[in-house]
Amino acid sequence: MRNFKQLLIWQKGFQIAVKSYNVVASFPKEEKYSITSQITRSAVSIPSNIAEGSSRSSMKDYNRFLEISLGSSFELETQLLIAEAVNFGEKEKRDDLLKDIDEEQKMIMSFMNKLKL
Repeated sequence: MRNFKQLLIWQKGFQIAVKSYNVVASFPKEEKYSITSQITRSAVSIPSNIAEGSSRSSMKDYNRFLEISLGSSFELETQLLIAEAVNFGEKEKRDDLLKDIDEEQKMIMSFMNKLKL
């Protein structure tokens, strides 16, 4: 078992999840059960799957959870781009979060490549 809280990919994912709640706070209230919910669920999924994967004994299982986490990051990116297209939320906060997501995706992919060695 690995200490997931020491992993930079988990720490970055955790920050993304927190920032996502800040971004959607300014979304229209009628979006609470649609895109707002989708954004927060996919954001929370990133560090959650990294943490869950760290409990797996096989590298194959661990890698699968990292893949799910990576997929959630791409899902979150897409949802934020949709929010941008319809002008939901504050542009500066969205852009900052999108930058963090891009960094997280690169970090997860790099980590996955290192595990395959």
